[in-house]
Formats: sequence, C-alpha cells, structure tokens
Amino acid sequence: MNVLNLDDFSTKEINEILDLAEEFKNGKKVDYKGEKVVANLFFEPSTRTHYSFDMAELKLGCKTQNFDASNSSLKKGESLYDTVKTFEMFGVDAVVIRHTENEYYNQLVGKVNIPILNAGDGTGNHPTQSLLDLLTIRQEFGKFEGLKVVIVGDIKHSRVAHTNFKVMKRLGIEVYTSGPEEYREEGFNFVEFDEIIGKVDVVMLLRVQHERHSEKMSETVEEYHNAYGLNKKRVEQMKDGSIIMHPAPFNRNVEIADDVVECEKSRIFKQVQNGVFVRMALINMVLGENV
Repeated sequence: MNVLNLDDFSTKEINEILDLAEEFKNGKKVDYKGEKVVANLFFEPSTRTHYSFDMAELKLGCKTQNFDASNSSLKKGESLYDTVKTFEMFGVDAVVIRHTENEYYNQLVGKVNIPILNAGDGTGNHPTQSLLDLLTIRQEFGKFEGLKVVIVGDIKHSRVAHTNFKVMKRLGIEVYTSGPEEYREEGFNFVEFDEIIGKVDVVMLLRVQHERHSEKMSETVEEYHNAYGLNKKRVEQMKDGSIIMHPAPFNRNVEIADDVVECEKSRIFKQVQNGVFVRMALINMVLGENV
C-alpha cells in the first residue's frame, strides 16, 4: 500500500486515518521492536516533515535510514528510480520520499515493491501535511462540514494549498484562497483577504515559495506584509473561536507578524505536534497494521 495522493482515499478512509492518529496522540502503543526499517529519502530541504517522519518511525520502534542527497550518487548522475531501488535492495520495508518533481512517484509505482509515502512532490501534493491540518481542525471544531477556511499567500506554487483545497472541499469545508495576483491559481475561489477574514473559521497562511519562482517577487517584503500579512490588527477582525494555521517554515514579519505566531488563536506549533501522530498512523498502516 502506498500513500501518494489523498485523491486515492475516500473521505471515510481519511477520517479513519485521523482516528488512528488521535489514538496515537492519546497513548496507543505499537512496537515493531526494530524489525522494520524505513528510509527517509529527501531530495529537497525539510525540517518538520523529514524529522517528524523520523520521530514517528522511532516511536513505532522502527529503525531508520536518513538519506543525504548532497553526499549521494545523485552527484554522479544516478536517477531517482535507481536510488529508490537501491534502498529496496538494502532491505528497507518502506520509503518516505520528497522530490522536486510533480508526481515523481509515477516512475516508481509498479517497479518498486515496498510502500512509498509521499512527503511532498514539487508543487503538486503534500498528503501528510493536509492530514495533520485536518486533524488540527477536527480537534478544534469537532467537524468539517460547514466550516470556512481561507488559504492566503503563494497559492500557485504551494503543494499544501493544492492538496488542502481539494480535500477540504470533499469533506464539506467552504474553501477560499487569497494573495497577490501573480500567485493566484485559476479555479481556486479567490477572494480579497480583508473582506473574508472576519467570516472564516480558519486562516491558513503560506510562505512565499521563492525557490520555486522563475522571477523575483514584485512586492517588497514590507508591501507583502501590509497587503497579505497577518498582524494584530487583522487578528482582531477574526471571528470568535477562529484559529490561525501555517504549514511552516514561516517567515516572521512577512506572511505573519512575529507577535502573532504564538498568539491565543495560533495552532501552528500544535500542527507540528500533530504531524508526528499522523505520520505514525500512516507508517503503521503501510507496514501492515490495520487502520
């Protein structure tokens, strides 16, 4: 079994994964006693996703291998497939992969005979981030149906925005997007940030994905923050009971003011914590335990 794209899972299955993640949060124990090995193959920089996967694997009693792309045979021209196949031949039981190419996994499925967990593909999908976001929202509101979410920032280049927009709509959430004109995505229900902020239950901010841009951002940092950044003045306009989310890493005083990152409404670091439980659930699932 692979975890590649949330489109492959029914809403029932998504909720079952969240249920299992909640069980792990509440103390469920599974111990593979070092008999399973998971390789984390990150071809892009990562802190939260990479090391929360590593922590999830360790908490499940798995051994881990953490691939160093900068000191690997990639530098000698080795392909993605050959790298992954090599780890399969080493005897690992599953691989976690992040790659710059959209849907990189299409060149692996059917050729690699161990489970693949997608830790992010280009600007396409980030299933585990969406699941931890959903877990955080469900913990807060106890439901999805009827909630309103606005995703603000670099929609065009964000795999988080792309995955969340689709899965949240499937679960009955009313989803909006906002941000600079140059980063809008056609068909993603664009609204003006200041017009929607007081009407939504969740404000989800995104980092500007400079590393994915072919051209430099047209606005200065100050202009961006003034137009789309979440500051205290905008927080005061938010609904009672609404929350702030961000997949991180966040750029303080760009998309979010420094004094807002850990304010009362913020659930940003709770998202980080929930990432471990979601990834425990998924690893446990692909290694053979039933959801």
